[in-house]
Amino acid sequence: MATIKRDDFIDSVEAALQYISYYHPKDFIDALYQAWQKEANPAAKDAMAQILINSRMCAEGKRPICQDTGIVTAFVKIGMDAQWDSDLTVQEMVDEGVRRAYQNQDNPLRASIVKNPVGPRVNTKDNTPAVVHVEMVAGDKVHVTVAAKGGGSENKSKFVMLNPNDSIVDWVLKTVPTMGAGWCPPGMLGLGIGGTAEKAMVMAKESLMDPVDIHELKEKGAESSVEKLRLELFEKVNQLGIGAQGLGGLTTVLDIKIKDCPTHAASLPVAMIPNCAATRHAHFELDGSGPSFVEPPALSDWPVITQEKSDNMKSVNLDGITQAEIESWQPGDTLLLSGKILTGRDAAHKRIKDILDKGESLPDGVDFEGRFIYYVGPVDPVREEVVGPAGPTTSTRMDKYSAMMLNSKSEGGLGLMGMIGKAERGDAALEVIKANKSVYLMAVGGAAYLVSKAIKGSKVVAFEELGMEAIYEFEVKDMPVTVAVDSKGDSVHKSGPATWKVKILENRE
Repeated sequence: MATIKRDDFIDSVEAALQYISYYHPKDFIDALYQAWQKEANPAAKDAMAQILINSRMCAEGKRPICQDTGIVTAFVKIGMDAQWDSDLTVQEMVDEGVRRAYQNQDNPLRASIVKNPVGPRVNTKDNTPAVVHVEMVAGDKVHVTVAAKGGGSENKSKFVMLNPNDSIVDWVLKTVPTMGAGWCPPGMLGLGIGGTAEKAMVMAKESLMDPVDIHELKEKGAESSVEKLRLELFEKVNQLGIGAQGLGGLTTVLDIKIKDCPTHAASLPVAMIPNCAATRHAHFELDGSGPSFVEPPALSDWPVITQEKSDNMKSVNLDGITQAEIESWQPGDTLLLSGKILTGRDAAHKRIKDILDKGESLPDGVDFEGRFIYYVGPVDPVREEVVGPAGPTTSTRMDKYSAMMLNSKSEGGLGLMGMIGKAERGDAALEVIKANKSVYLMAVGGAAYLVSKAIKGSKVVAFEELGMEAIYEFEVKDMPVTVAVDSKGDSVHKSGPATWKVKILENRE
């Protein structure tokens, strides 16, 4: 009969969370590399290349794959015959492992958890508490799966109560396009089918912990209704043409995962949760013999991909940018940005709005007129770093502030010239961009460490108490971005998927 010691459990959780912050699962890398090899849209292919390059850099440097190091979920399966040597509950032990992992001095992870979700939303500073699911199983061992889920993909979770004879395929194909690109495709879609509402959501999340194996399933052939559904959805979701980062392309999902269970005769609960390009999960087992550590992968598991500067990339000096230069950019153009930019995201934008509503002045050093803003909440730097991993956050959340930021000062705005983030912009934001002849540029979500290497200087200029949501001034050199919305309001996130959906269907005929 195994006795599980408190410190063994905590040490194992801490090690697993550090591990998944910088190591992608090998099955994910293999699937993404295959998708990169066959991708026909240059913009989507470049986005996947950046994700793969970033992944290898993180494995080598042991730094986070994404600046959003996630909310931790733990699935703890406890053998009925296992004994505990601990004065803490399972929740408390998981939280202590999270606390130590996220405050690790060699590789600090971003604390993103806020207490009191209805307000005031105050950061807990150590990324606790985790979400813990406990299940009693046969045996005397404890099996633990830990995952770290970023907000961009978690926010795109969907749930529906279908009628028993409704089509799950139809609902998925109708719903996925509404999720936009904020979940950073290509990734996986996890479905939970059956049970009750809460059971379906938990099954959907847990399904994402399984390995990418859709290609093996295709070779083997479907032997059950769930396997048939996986294959059908895999083909049809990719035929939507959404593509990497929503730019349009051949691969939107690398796998479809499904868990199901019995349900009421009158019900068909269906949950769908996407996993982004920063797929992070690890599994370990405790048998009483000591802590359990996940075996590090070999760097030879990563493909070697280089990203060369090509003739179609435009170098841009943001410190001397002109309106005419901005208006010359077209959707899909690749730019290399150099110069100074300000940062800001949800909390900073709200703070700015509150200040303006009171008729007060912004803090010294915060002048957006004629400048660009980068929607980012970076990881704290270590050693020689100027800034830690600093990939973009989902821009759609800032849409409601677009007029305030982009309108000229004579119109009561702040005169911002352009924005940098990830994912699409809504119709209202597109209209404001068009009216001001502004621009929206997209950095690749899931390439945070790679992006951070383009940042040569960093300082906090306002709202330091907001932590990662403070306003920074970055000095960048050759930061790669794509023109996602041009000065006419034309969006590549609208045109790209529409174009590639047609191309994919034409190639099938």
